[in-house]
Amino acid sequence: MQQADHARVAGSGRNHDACVSVPFSAQASSYRETPFITELPKVDNTDLYVFRSYEGGREDFVALISNWQPFQDSYDGPNYFALDENALYEIQIDNNGNSVEGITFQFDNTFRNLAVPSNTQGEPVNNAVPIINIGTIETPADTQLNWVERYTVNVVRGDRRSGNSQSVNNAASSGARFIKPVDNIGQKSIPDYEGYANQHIYNINIPGCSEQGRVFVGQRREAFYLNLGEIFDLINLDPLGARDGEQNIIDDKNITSIALEVPTSCLVADNEPVIGGWATVSLPQAHVLDPTPSVDDPTVEGGAWTQVSRLGSPLVNEVVIGLPDKNLFNASQPANDVSDFATYVTNPTLPVLVDILFFGGQGDAVPAAPRLDLVQAFVTGVDGLTKPTNVDLETLEGAGEMLRLNTALPPVGPNDAGFSDLGFLGCDLGGFPNGRRPVDDVIDIELSVAMGAITAQNPNNLQTCDITTNPPQVVNAGAVVTNGVALTNAGDGLFIGSFPHLGTLLPGSPAEASEPNGVAL
Repeated sequence: MQQADHARVAGSGRNHDACVSVPFSAQASSYRETPFITELPKVDNTDLYVFRSYEGGREDFVALISNWQPFQDSYDGPNYFALDENALYEIQIDNNGNSVEGITFQFDNTFRNLAVPSNTQGEPVNNAVPIINIGTIETPADTQLNWVERYTVNVVRGDRRSGNSQSVNNAASSGARFIKPVDNIGQKSIPDYEGYANQHIYNINIPGCSEQGRVFVGQRREAFYLNLGEIFDLINLDPLGARDGEQNIIDDKNITSIALEVPTSCLVADNEPVIGGWATVSLPQAHVLDPTPSVDDPTVEGGAWTQVSRLGSPLVNEVVIGLPDKNLFNASQPANDVSDFATYVTNPTLPVLVDILFFGGQGDAVPAAPRLDLVQAFVTGVDGLTKPTNVDLETLEGAGEMLRLNTALPPVGPNDAGFSDLGFLGCDLGGFPNGRRPVDDVIDIELSVAMGAITAQNPNNLQTCDITTNPPQVVNAGAVVTNGVALTNAGDGLFIGSFPHLGTLLPGSPAEASEPNGVAL
């Protein structure tokens, strides 16, 4: 597939490629975050996780998990949640501190038109079936499936459109095509969904890497936990109340994941341990409706790739970027952030709103601007923790909003000593904002940081970590600005301790099975 242009014209033999890209030179929580992306749910980028693997024996690997299509109800047939055939999905990695991408992964869809005999008099008639499967599904590309999604994986080094692109291969077969499992239709269609899905975890040979990685693309449990509705109802809760006093309102949802596990040595460069990641998706610039659509050709697409979604650190576009610039942020690159969006970070509006709603609006609860602590948290990396050597804190050269991970720090899993779902605020330096693990409570971390937890003044005496002591010590323990949902009450079955780290998804049927399934870490 051509990288620079995605030309498709009627009558030319339609290209059915859908793509997933990850620039390695190596986003986070963003659900319906812009007016435009609400119209395009298949390319709505919800969460990005970048962390050193805490699976036993995989500590020298980095997990990259990008989630798409929020709020998936398990029973939502008959078409469920295929990815967009016309989209280029990307996870980009900066490994030299210049806020420019350096790898890319791509995939295509194929349609299988199954038919069954009709009950007619005379000659039998085979008619195409209207549903996604006609029998029990046990294996990849099972003959009972009416729709099979396949993808290819490319690694692009350098510019994501003009760099050197090479195919990633299945280590078992040397083939360049992989299969995405169908969504969890129900227990009659797929009696052992976990076993079926695990057949779609592939060991991969990545060009330029001495060790094999792993890839999985498919539906999983929604791992992001939060009290969503009450947050956006003018924070209709007690932000200084119990961290586990509210309901994780989306614990009955599934999500579509693009998950990679890449050798750390393949991501870092020039003795720089810090990498930065962000996820994007692009569509062809032109989109024309076909007045006589077929099932796999409802539109005609053409023109250059045009980026429509972007995600780095969680919640940036949702609660930091102002409404007039949300669509623009989704179309932008980190290298342009300082010039285009800096004032939203240095002079944020969220702390002012929280002060008005809960602290009387006198300003005492709002840390003084400019918020250089937020500049480090979101744009440059935290000095001594996640800031790359080449990023300048004064000139902001090399700065850009992304999720940064210091690969030199040891991984910390939820069963390890020192783990805290509050990450840095709990003195767990293996957690957010040093990358992001699925188990990190990024809502409470970011709310507390927004209200000054890591400023020198800390005007609200919030919980933080004093890293000047040996070992680092938690200060003001328990004083956390919270949405009321912590890891302890997020729900059962959201996470597993091995790749792809998100739990087995809920089935569409029977209804009583659509409950937390108790998958242990």
